[in-house]
Amino acid sequence: EYEGDRNSEGERHGFGKARLPNGDTYEGTYERGLRSGRGTYRFKNGALYTGDYLENKKHGKGVFFYPDGSKYAGDWVHDQRQGYGEYLYANGDTYTGEWAGNKRHGQGTYVYKDTGSKYVGAWVNGIQEGPAELIHLNHRFKGRFLNGKPLGRGKFIFDIGCEQHGEYIEPVQVKEIEKEEEEEDEPPLPVEPKWKVSEITKLTPWSPHDEDPAP
Repeated sequence: EYEGDRNSEGERHGFGKARLPNGDTYEGTYERGLRSGRGTYRFKNGALYTGDYLENKKHGKGVFFYPDGSKYAGDWVHDQRQGYGEYLYANGDTYTGEWAGNKRHGQGTYVYKDTGSKYVGAWVNGIQEGPAELIHLNHRFKGRFLNGKPLGRGKFIFDIGCEQHGEYIEPVQVKEIEKEEEEEDEPPLPVEPKWKVSEITKLTPWSPHDEDPAP
């Protein structure tokens, strides 16, 4: 069902309201039969998008309210979260920063609602990776992350005015030799990198960016 403006060829063009066969509705502007310009799309499942469209795709700036109560406000490219935006998750956590292909990618800040802790730094395909700071209530960690875990050199900075330098080391997994052959190889348990302290100092300007190779 469609109610609204059409062009001389009879295509939806200008402002209109439509109900789609699946029960979704759209109210906004059309160009030559396609949703283009600003509009509001309501999904039957309770989700809602309001913002810019280009040729039936979310493209430009817009806000998406998801059925679980989460919400994204920011840039879209061809129906995907891409550019800069803020996501409020159903559990109250928030991410503000860069996106690519619907994933956190680039520089961004993730705030954990339960603890108030904050990850400020680099992301790759939705995972914490690269130079970053993890900021807690009375101390913070500055270093590099790989696959969502700190790895390599870094330091803890304490509000009392001192620093603990060291590195996160990937533990070596020792495979036990079984007397009897196991039927199935059990997948190795994920290992947490271990923190090894090298020194404690007063506050210093070291940052993980210091180690980045010169371009």
